[in-house]
Amino acid sequence: MFLDVTIDFHRGFPRITVPLPSRKEKCMFTLRPITNTVGDFLHMLKAEDRGIDRACITTLEGTRICSNNTIESLLDSDFRLVINDVTYDVSPPNQDRYAMEAVEKLSDVQVTVAQLYETFQCSEHNSILEREVIAELEQVMVELEPLELKKQELEIAAERRANFHSWIGLVAMAIQFGVLARLTWWEYSWDIMEPVTYFVTYATGMLCYIYFIVTRQEYMLPDVMNRRYLIALHKRAKKVGLDLTKYNELKDRAYELETTLKIIRGPLWNHKNKVQQKLRERQQRSSSSSSSESNSRSPSPSINTRSDFQQPEPKPQS
Repeated sequence: MFLDVTIDFHRGFPRITVPLPSRKEKCMFTLRPITNTVGDFLHMLKAEDRGIDRACITTLEGTRICSNNTIESLLDSDFRLVINDVTYDVSPPNQDRYAMEAVEKLSDVQVTVAQLYETFQCSEHNSILEREVIAELEQVMVELEPLELKKQELEIAAERRANFHSWIGLVAMAIQFGVLARLTWWEYSWDIMEPVTYFVTYATGMLCYIYFIVTRQEYMLPDVMNRRYLIALHKRAKKVGLDLTKYNELKDRAYELETTLKIIRGPLWNHKNKVQQKLRERQQRSSSSSSSESNSRSPSPSINTRSDFQQPEPKPQS
């Protein structure tokens, strides 16, 4: 008496339990209904039990089922599994499965979505939105241009002012050093000047602490330099009538518009620009190489041409 072949479904996958002829024990095979075929199932059987010489699947009428048929089509009706000389009648249970009709319906849904996309004119809407963003960005850049020129001039002046204050501090330290040295080695002695230098050092520490109380920042030379730069920049901006608040708002708006433009154009826009730039560079290199070859092949080098007296092209300014 031979064991039966049973089929059950686990999480949507069919599991076929087959008795192996060599050891007379059951073995479970989990299959994928769409990607696996009848030939895959038979190959699994032969790989699991080397004692299987012949394995095929037929219908109840004895018609052999092709190896390229999917497991899903196999489980649509009853079939027979022939292993060596033993025949098993298999009856698959009723189970809701993903059929090819469902896949076709999904493709139909995709086509419908594409049609709706074209019907609602989403691409045209994106192009219109892109033009609006570019127009607003151009307007913002036009407003920013004179402010940028004024700001560059003010930055140069503020940088000079901050450097001037730095040099003043250095000169003050040098004068302090000279006065203390004069009083120590010429006017008085170190015994008299030692407490004086102590109080001078303590007063310097107090000044640094006062700076922290006023500014809520530690007295670090780069921070002090940056603070003097900003103070000079804002003072000069008020004098010349430059509204730094409006300038910052325009800069923020320009950044937002550029970000929006990148989102509208998509992630492939930068890649497309890079590819076009590389193509232009290749064309320039090929044209330059061809021109150099033509110059090297000139028959009479002693003949003067106009190009020999042309001035070199000026280098682009940074």
